[in-house]
Amino acid sequence: MKRSSLEMVVGLFVLAGLACLAYLAVHLGKMEIWGGGYRLVADFNSVSGLKVGAAVEVAGVTEGRVESIHLNPNYQARVVLNLNPRVKVHGDAIASIRTKGIIGEQFVKLSPGGAEPVIPSGGRIQETESAINLEEMIGQYMHGKI
Repeated sequence: MKRSSLEMVVGLFVLAGLACLAYLAVHLGKMEIWGGGYRLVADFNSVSGLKVGAAVEVAGVTEGRVESIHLNPNYQARVVLNLNPRVKVHGDAIASIRTKGIIGEQFVKLSPGGAEPVIPSGGRIQETESAINLEEMIGQYMHGKI
């Protein structure tokens, strides 16, 4: 009887450890298990360096992730944003691609606007600002085009 209770305690300890590992994997990996959310589409001329899973920030607070990036029929980069459902984006919203620090990772900065109507889930953000390509700017400066 004593041996079976020891095995039971060890088994519970192992299960608790596995549950903690699963939680940490999801939490630290910033994985979205429960899906859903408020999806919006934004078309950019260039998304150089932006990756799937990048943060979407509103007022400096991470409120979503980049779900997918692909080329649309007009040869622009179509970015699908998955936002927290409590965030509502208005018709005059602006989506910008920014960089954290000088050489940091890229993210989407979202200025939600204030004009009616609210863009429904699956809708499109009209105003976008593409990523700034530092190499291109330096090249233009060197050739006197700026």
